[in-house]
Amino acid sequence: MLATTLLFMASALHTGARPIDPEAIGSYSAGCLKNGMALPLTGPGYQVIRSKRLRYYGHPDLIHYLQGLANQTRMAGMPDLYIADLAMARGGPFTSGHRSHQTGLDADIWFRMANRPISKWEQDAPKEWALIDEPSYRILPGRFGPEQLELLRLAASKPEVARIFINPVIKGEVCKRAADEPWVAKLRPWVGHFSHFHVRLRCPAGSPDCQPQAPIPPGNGCGAELASWLKDKPQLPKVSGINKMPILPARCGN
Repeated sequence: MLATTLLFMASALHTGARPIDPEAIGSYSAGCLKNGMALPLTGPGYQVIRSKRLRYYGHPDLIHYLQGLANQTRMAGMPDLYIADLAMARGGPFTSGHRSHQTGLDADIWFRMANRPISKWEQDAPKEWALIDEPSYRILPGRFGPEQLELLRLAASKPEVARIFINPVIKGEVCKRAADEPWVAKLRPWVGHFSHFHVRLRCPAGSPDCQPQAPIPPGNGCGAELASWLKDKPQLPKVSGINKMPILPARCGN
């Protein structure tokens, strides 16, 4: 966090401007971002994909988190990470796709890594590398290996992470291999997420109007809760069009 803050201040001093504190405002699904930062499109250990969407902005805490995670995975000898949607420059709702990602505290990270490289012509619409066979609701052979498990461990172990949304089947695989690890509780089953996981950070200091989520329930989430998800086999509805726009906090209009 210190390095990111110093960089933010140095940029402001260079332009002669007074540094303006960044803020996450409102809820993850009805909010905005003030004075966020762009994640550089490439850096040590990662690449941003689908950059033409202009969804690579975030609160400095999120930028620092992603760069730190990519550095950890690189030092562990893993291929570059593919990072997809963060937030727009001012946060707020997307016209398609996610209903969250509005406060600069959410990011999607693909399980596919750069050992399966994305070509230049694929950059704007890369093919998703699904880990799940949807009809059978099972892990595809060879898709969830030690690297994917280690990536989740590194991503979830940081204290600023509030939760990580993953497919229920993937949560089940983690429970088979690492049920006793304390970070497993942060992995929350949710619909979709067949090819990526969704990191959500806690409300940062200096953002008094950021609305936190309820605490994660006690336990590791590998019992009855997960069983109910696997029994129901939830999937994203096959719909298209623009999401209904939420009512944003008044400060988001200023």
